[in-house]
Amino acid sequence: MEIVIQQEVIERKIYIIRGHKVMLSTDLAELYEVEPRVLVQAVKRNIDRFPSDFMFQLNDTEFYNLKSQIVTSSWGGLRRANPYALTEQGVAMLSSILRSKRAIRVNISIMRAFVKLREMLAAHKGLARKLNAMEKKYDSQFKIVFDAIRQLMTSPEPKRKKIGF
Repeated sequence: MEIVIQQEVIERKIYIIRGHKVMLSTDLAELYEVEPRVLVQAVKRNIDRFPSDFMFQLNDTEFYNLKSQIVTSSWGGLRRANPYALTEQGVAMLSSILRSKRAIRVNISIMRAFVKLREMLAAHKGLARKLNAMEKKYDSQFKIVFDAIRQLMTSPEPKRKKIGF
């Protein structure tokens, strides 16, 4: 039984909150095909495995900001509590408490997505360093070229979907 989750699906569920790359408990529950409350209960039963640098709960402002950026029907309705954010280490720790075959395979896919993201960020930093070195080496006649390259390197603002017709 091979579980196929496209890397793009996982990558879209990785957010940067409080300076950490995290996945939300609600998204993880969806990937593991369990109820969010079941996932949170499993974590709470093993809370010693999840120190604050592995997992934290979103505050109201963080949750509101994230909810306003991500328009999906599954985020609607009332909630008793804000979702938890798990860092890469927290997600890895989930594999020790969720022992189903699906959980193991999903965790492997998630770890690969985190590694890919880390590699992309490292390549981006390396490119920026090389660009800075070239800019110092050459005079201002290439300033326009360097500015254009920097503009291409910055990630574009996410396009908001239009509401209505």
